[in-house]
Amino acid sequence: MSKLDDLVQKLCPNGVEYKSIPELFNTRNGYTPSKSQNAYWENGTIPWFRMEDIRENGRILSEATQYVSERAVKGTPFPANSIIVATSATIGEHALIKVPSLANQRFTYLMLKEDYSACMDIMFVYYYCFKLDEYCKVCLNQGNFASVDMKKFLKFKFPVPPLEVQREIVHILDSFTSLTAELTARKKQYEFYRDSLLTFKGDTKGYMLGDIATVTKLAGFEFTNYVTYSDEGNTIALRGLNVKNGKLNLENVKYIDYSDLSKLSRSKLYIGDMLFTYVGTVGQVALIDEDDKYYLAPNVALIRCDQRILMPKYMLYYFQSHQFWDKQINRLLQSSSMKNIPMEKIRKFEIAVPPMETQKRLVKVLDNFEAICTDLNIGLPAEIEARQKQYEYYRDLLLTFAETGSALVTELSIIKLIQYHDKRMNE
Repeated sequence: MSKLDDLVQKLCPNGVEYKSIPELFNTRNGYTPSKSQNAYWENGTIPWFRMEDIRENGRILSEATQYVSERAVKGTPFPANSIIVATSATIGEHALIKVPSLANQRFTYLMLKEDYSACMDIMFVYYYCFKLDEYCKVCLNQGNFASVDMKKFLKFKFPVPPLEVQREIVHILDSFTSLTAELTARKKQYEFYRDSLLTFKGDTKGYMLGDIATVTKLAGFEFTNYVTYSDEGNTIALRGLNVKNGKLNLENVKYIDYSDLSKLSRSKLYIGDMLFTYVGTVGQVALIDEDDKYYLAPNVALIRCDQRILMPKYMLYYFQSHQFWDKQINRLLQSSSMKNIPMEKIRKFEIAVPPMETQKRLVKVLDNFEAICTDLNIGLPAEIEARQKQYEYYRDLLLTFAETGSALVTELSIIKLIQYHDKRMNE
């Protein structure tokens, strides 16, 4: 008999109690300190979390990309080991925050009440919040802006199994995620390596982007007067959602074969052109790899560099580096209440350009390193993708409890689950 099965049979053979969110947690919305108060944002020591932190750094967080000062805090920061749940805009995301913090207004904080802090493992709560994420997606208010119906949100219930059972489940789920953590570490290693290679002290010339590249967009009147979308065809209008993580994503595309293409010559795309998203999710980039197939859609900028001076692939890597983001994009976004960067400011981006031979060597090295990290045909990422699917399936089974007074039933017995898990971990 497995340890978990033994604990369940011994400590909760007839099921467990369920508690609603108000019974278990103190709840409070996050907020954004006034951007007009410079003192709130200068010399900050308190992390202020946004959705970008989850996307870039995962769901267990101790550091944020932005910090605020103590003067920006209403009362005290939210306590360490709180859960933030996205209840507006991007629904279905949560994170465990390990440090005292703030988060923006898109999140609701779940803070364990003192009466339950000794009998609930916060990692068990964190894992169970994946079920809360799915619940939130189907409990939305009606309207144009996505938000969770908070009355329904507060009715969501968490199981409260004995602490020993919680900890054993956490142990099992932690082991399932170990390979994913390895991939994350490899990604960070790559980013560090890329940033180091793209930091120059010697034979490098600085340019403003507009001096060595054409930077333009699809004008509003062009889109209104000449563009007709359809769901099939050969000529694709590349939208913001088609530009992701340095590559074109063609899972969801619109075709413009029936548009007046003679009026859209300015937005026709060629091999080597780089796309840059300047509205909404700002700063995503991708290179065009085929002629006579793509045109610009709104909210995406075209950057066509002078290839006698600048390699497009070098430019792509440079735009993804942390030093470029810190000095160019984040600085502009923090000074604006809206998430967009005007064309004239994109043209003023500064870019360090080494000699062409140096660019070629850097691109070759970074291409090879990125392939090792991301190519799904190379063993580790493919294995991690398979493990992730297994993990999500077994996580849901492990976190399924009957309420007190009912038989404990799962689709797969706990014994078989653990046997399968132990076999896989030993392979």
